[in-house]
Order: sequence, then C-alpha cells, then structure tokens
Amino acid sequence: MASFNPLKIGNKLKRQQQQQKVKKQKETTKRDDRFRRRRHEDKNPELREARLAKNVPATIDSKRTWDEANADDEAEGRLGLSVDVLHTKRRKVEEEEKQVPDEINPEDHVGEVVDDEEPAAVSGVENGDDGDLDELDSMLGSDDSDDEAEADAPAKQDPPDRAPSEAPSAAASAATATTDLNLTPDALIARFPSLFNPNTDIDPKVLVTTGLNSTLHWEAQLLTSLFPGSAYIRRTAHFRSYKYSVREICHYATNQAYTHVVILNEERKKPKGLDIVHLPAGPMFHFSISNWVEGARLPGHGNPTNHYPELILNGFRTPLGLLAAHLFKSLFPPRPEIQGRQVITLHNQRDYIFFRRHRYVFRDKRGTEKSIQGTDGKLMKGVEEIRAGLQELGPRFTLKLRRVDKGIQWRSGQEWVWEAGAEKVRTRFSL
Repeated sequence: MASFNPLKIGNKLKRQQQQQKVKKQKETTKRDDRFRRRRHEDKNPELREARLAKNVPATIDSKRTWDEANADDEAEGRLGLSVDVLHTKRRKVEEEEKQVPDEINPEDHVGEVVDDEEPAAVSGVENGDDGDLDELDSMLGSDDSDDEAEADAPAKQDPPDRAPSEAPSAAASAATATTDLNLTPDALIARFPSLFNPNTDIDPKVLVTTGLNSTLHWEAQLLTSLFPGSAYIRRTAHFRSYKYSVREICHYATNQAYTHVVILNEERKKPKGLDIVHLPAGPMFHFSISNWVEGARLPGHGNPTNHYPELILNGFRTPLGLLAAHLFKSLFPPRPEIQGRQVITLHNQRDYIFFRRHRYVFRDKRGTEKSIQGTDGKLMKGVEEIRAGLQELGPRFTLKLRRVDKGIQWRSGQEWVWEAGAEKVRTRFSL
C-alpha cells in the first residue's frame, strides 16, 4: 500500500484541512512535552539549570573576537585596539596576587645570624635612587601645568539657581556592570586629563547649534531638553552675514563658561550627524545619526520635565568605548534628581549606540505578571511583588562613532578614525 501524502490530495479544501490537522497535532505534542518537562524540572531544579546553561543562543556578540596585544599596548590604552579592559584588569589583579609572598613563619628562622646592617630606605632617596625623584618631579610638573592651564582658562560661572534635589544620588551617574568607568587605563587618563578628571563642583553647560544654512531648528531645540543647562543658538543663514566657523564658536563658548559645544548636522532636512566638542581645546567627537524619531511620534509617549536625569552607560568595554562613555558622562550633571524618575540610556551594541530616554515607576505586580528575575534566571529576593513600568519620552536615535579629533576639527589631527573596511570582520568591534 502506498504511503499517504497530504500534499498530493487533489481537493484544495481537503488538503488545507489535512495540513491544519497535522499542524494542530504537532502543536499539541510540543505543548505536552513542554508541560511534562516543567513537571520534571519542578521536582528537580537541577534539570532546569542544566537545560538553560546548554540552550544559550549563539549571537554575534557572544562570538566577539578581541585583538591579541601585549601588556605594553594594553597599558597605553590605544584607541584602535579592541581589548577587553575588564579582562585586562582582572588578569592584572591575579598577577599581583601571585606575587604576594607567603606568610613568614618565625620558627623557621630561629638561630639564623642577621648582620647588623641598616635597613634599606623605602623611598630610595638614601640609597641614591633617583627614580622616585624623577617621578615626583614629573608629578609636580604636571600639577604646575594644570595650574597654568586653569589660570589661562576663563573664570567659570556658577550654575543657575535650581531647587535642591529631594533625593540626591549618593554616587555619580549610574553605570551598569558591563561598563566600569574605574577600569580606564592610566595612559588614557593622562592623554585626556580634562575629560577624565572634570570639575564635579560645576554642572556642565552645553551650547547647542547647527551647521550652516540648516533647517533643523526644532530638532536642535529638542537637544536642549536632553542636556540640562544647555542653550540653543541659531547659526544665521543670511547671505550677507558673517559665517562663524566652529573654532570661532568654540572660542566664544569658552569665554562664556560653556563646557561643551554640540553641533547637529543635516542631510536632506533630516538629522545626519552629531559633533561634540569638549572645551576648551578638545577632543572633538564625530557621530553619525540614524533612525531619528521625535518623542511626539512615539506611541504612548510622555512629556519630559526639567529634572536632572539618571545616566545608564551599557556595553562600553574597550579604551575607545570608555573614552566615549566618559564624554557622555561629562554632558550630564553628576548628581541626578531622583524625584524626576527620568533615566537616559546609552546602550552600545555592535558599535551602534542606542539613545533612549524614559520615565520609570515602581508599582505592585499584577496576578498575571511574573516576578523580576536576575541575569542568572533566578528570582530576585525582596522585589517579588514589585514591577517597574517605563514610559518613553523621546527623542530616540542611534549613534555611530566615526572620528575622534585631538583638538577642534580635522586639522588638529586624529586620535581615531573609523575605517570602512573594518565591518567586513563582523565579530570585531571597536567600542
């Protein structure tokens, strides 16, 4: 007898009915297997843990490759080097632990003759070692140069009067576990001292403007709602007026005690680029913008308030990524106002930085909702009956870092430039 093939049924309606019957039978079998597996895993939780550990999806992020570099290159913090800073720090700590000598047992040294010699000088000065003196001289020289730079810089103005925060944050802007800003290489900090060691007593002051002959005045005005203490100044488009260059704008902003200049670039009457200058002398970051959506076009959007937002930096793991993370951190006040319940998220994934702004609220868990789970898949203790709700405020857009200039604009030289052929290797990322 020939085997039955439902695809060879001549009647179309009968063929559809047979296919629906087979599909329903497969779904029923899959559902029964799922419930049977759940009953077994409830009795033996180790089976569930083993299954979850085995069924990990393979993604491009999980297949990410890192550059092989020696310890000197990693310590220098080269921006073009894709090195996991967290792994480097962990390895350095392990090496320091290995170098720690074991505890000395006094009983093992009984009866030994010790020469009456003077103990070696700890600082190395009495032994004629000038290495530490050179280090002290270099440190003093750096302090003097910093003082001269502060003397040349214009006097900083006091931040505008604001109502004090009812619940100020005890720490600086929040950062997730994947972005540890304390792991920045020392050489990178020495190369950008003003960016990594800002004056936390003064809130940032941002000047927002556009390119020449731009029509994105409304979009640029939206950026002032993102950065507290910012102001938008239009660049004139009159053909008889003087066209101020970016260097002249930065010089004016420095004299007016601004800390950053943000320039919104345009292409076909849409936001296409974002340039951020860290005053007074750089560096300057060039980003491209894609997927710009205003808050008014988001379904169920909310209206932002004037509170200082919290900041979440996620996924910045290389020296270049930490440099970009510190730039974003310097754009926002270090003490967020918690009562506003506003949070700005900068999530880096595959060298694309996703910008989102939300308002959050904590509410009671409904009966049909699940409890909050941690990264390990287990329930978090203490918040079993609490859920968090989010309302997006907008705007939302995606950034991609293209270039980092040493000073202001291309003529000053480049610290890092994005290469078009770098995306051919899909498992290597710069940030």
